[in-house]
Amino acid sequence: MNSRTNLPITPTLTTRLPAVGTTVFTRMSTLAAQAGAVNLGQGFPDFGCERSLLSAVNDAMLADFNQYPMMSGAPVLRQAIVAKIGALYGHQYNVDSEITVTAGATQALTTAIFCCVHPGDEVIVIEPVYDSYVPAITLAGGVPVPVEMEVGENGYTVPWAKVASAVNSKTRLIVINTPHNPTSTVLRAADMQALCDIVRGTDVLILSDEVYEHMVYDGHRHESVSRYPELAARAFVVSSFGKTYHVTGWKVGYVAAPAPLMAEFRKVHQYNVFSVNTPMQHGLASYMADPKPYLELPAFYQRKRDLFRDGLKKSRFELLPADGTYFQCVRYDKISTQTEAEFAEWLTTEIKVAAIPVSAFYQQGKESGIVRFCFAKNDETLALALERLGKV
Repeated sequence: MNSRTNLPITPTLTTRLPAVGTTVFTRMSTLAAQAGAVNLGQGFPDFGCERSLLSAVNDAMLADFNQYPMMSGAPVLRQAIVAKIGALYGHQYNVDSEITVTAGATQALTTAIFCCVHPGDEVIVIEPVYDSYVPAITLAGGVPVPVEMEVGENGYTVPWAKVASAVNSKTRLIVINTPHNPTSTVLRAADMQALCDIVRGTDVLILSDEVYEHMVYDGHRHESVSRYPELAARAFVVSSFGKTYHVTGWKVGYVAAPAPLMAEFRKVHQYNVFSVNTPMQHGLASYMADPKPYLELPAFYQRKRDLFRDGLKKSRFELLPADGTYFQCVRYDKISTQTEAEFAEWLTTEIKVAAIPVSAFYQQGKESGIVRFCFAKNDETLALALERLGKV
């Protein structure tokens, strides 16, 4: 007790994440709300899911699927996941030992890192990198090793020769993300072959973040790690029902991995969240009986992408390719010399359209003069944003 004030004192806590503050998504969304801006920053839809999905979840609740499910996930949902992966990518995972339902993709990614990264292990991440990867690696005691994507007139590419150079005896894991947030880059077959060449003959594992798997445009296919037996044999593959079915707030995802890897994953998972919302699992399983919603998703979002890109062509922004995800990156060097964070704040407060600075996706805050917009919005929302951006 403090003798002068007689008030309790909170002990000092040494942070385990000294470099981490409030995420850029929270900051920009808060600023957007304060400024009354159209929020094209944080990546979530402003429209709802199909009513039949809600009915399926409601039916599951009324059928009393309201108690703990199996730790690995409701069998009916795991069976639906196995069937989908097999139909799309030709890889047959074991429903009992190789699929786990998770509390969203971020929990899947974090748990995968925790189960395989030991103190001192190196983990290669491709920058710009989604913001949850590096803190999870740090908490596990691992060492993040960034390899920067190269960006030119044709957008972002992964320099695989530099990835190969970063691999050494301490490398435990390579984290990839396709389609890629924030750059909208989609890895092609040649990229996957390059990755095969890098890991062949090593004990390096792969963590493949594929939450935007159903958002690949212009007739291209998603090159899941599951398509490549050489990669699938050493990979955790993560996806998200929230992204696919417009229900990001449900926080339900899954991970697929070979049985030996999954056994270690579940050791962490069972003491982290243990299990995931039961009625939503049963509702999703029922809804997945019809593949149409995810098979038609590329066309759904490509129309929005094209609408947004056509509108931006009338502005001074320079469009970078957007081959996947629901994000659009733009250069703004013809508009401003501000840093990316300054420009994003100016857009939000003065133009009333929120964006995310791509510099936030680098550990050292690399400046490229690029910001990211999210076009997963109603047409009316996009039209209002384009009207304002056209005046910049």
